[in-house]
Amino acid sequence: MRNAIAEVAEVTRNTSAACAAAGVAPATYYRSLKERPQRERQRRGTPPRRLSQEERERVLLVLHEDRFVDKPVRQVYATLLDEDVYLGSERTMYRILEENGEVKERRDQLRHPKHPKPELVATKPNEVWSWDTTKVRGPEKGVTYWVYVIIDIYSRYVVGWTIAEREDAEIAEALIAQAIAAQQPSKNLVIHSDRGGIMVSNNVTDLLITLGVKQSLSRPRVSNDNPYSESHFKTMKNAPIYPGNFGSIQDARNYFQRFFDWYNTEHYHTGIGLMTPFVVHYGLAETCLKARQSVLRKAFFEHPERFVRGMPRPRKPPEAAWINAPAPTKPKMPPHTVASGKTSVR
Repeated sequence: MRNAIAEVAEVTRNTSAACAAAGVAPATYYRSLKERPQRERQRRGTPPRRLSQEERERVLLVLHEDRFVDKPVRQVYATLLDEDVYLGSERTMYRILEENGEVKERRDQLRHPKHPKPELVATKPNEVWSWDTTKVRGPEKGVTYWVYVIIDIYSRYVVGWTIAEREDAEIAEALIAQAIAAQQPSKNLVIHSDRGGIMVSNNVTDLLITLGVKQSLSRPRVSNDNPYSESHFKTMKNAPIYPGNFGSIQDARNYFQRFFDWYNTEHYHTGIGLMTPFVVHYGLAETCLKARQSVLRKAFFEHPERFVRGMPRPRKPPEAAWINAPAPTKPKMPPHTVASGKTSVR
């Protein structure tokens, strides 16, 4: 192309016109004139320091010896030097092993099992409980107390709690046994928790097996698998009257006794239709709904103009409480769709 443009330009004495006729920019044509012809690259010879094929095979044979087969290269290299033998550098040995696909982790590596995502649902009280522990501050730095809380995920009712100076599996075992004895749940009860030390302890596991209670555990390092306990602790520590720290273990017990009584019987919980956990847990929700509906109906008939959407209705508790509800499945498209009287096949 460059030669053709040159010939046309020589005849017409107009390089721009010749480039336009060829569909090439003048700058491209002039740049091609300055380009030097590419030289053919000479094939690189074998580096003089490279081991011969026989030497490389010898290195591989030595590395395959029974005494070296489970040792890292640096150990082999040092052993050979002490035996007055030099076959090559450490890097050379690694390179030969890599070329033969033998560079890998020789030690047994821990394989973390894949834990399934827990999917739990409660449609009434005492079907699924969630429990956890949290620390609260004591009278001085370094002094902490542990609060153990068991909560029903359907009603948000605290079915058991205690506070101690340490986190201990025996304390947890006693608390769970006490809560089960007090509530008398059905045989299908599931108790969910994270994978803390006391949660997976033999004390707790053996107790649940003995009582016929199913144990459910969160996935490792997934805090969202235990949302009800985490949310409850947030409410507990963000309460306006929460002192921040306690002067003694007895002060903490007195405070949490008042707090959990308030939480169960006076706290209107958003997640259960602005009812108290006590009302939902002990089957008083329908009575509460009817009473609230009566109040709203009276207000509606007195001033209907204030309710632009018609008769107001009180909030209802959800029909089910989930831990990791399954994602809704998308409906499959039918093979035939009818539109405007015509049938189209997908």
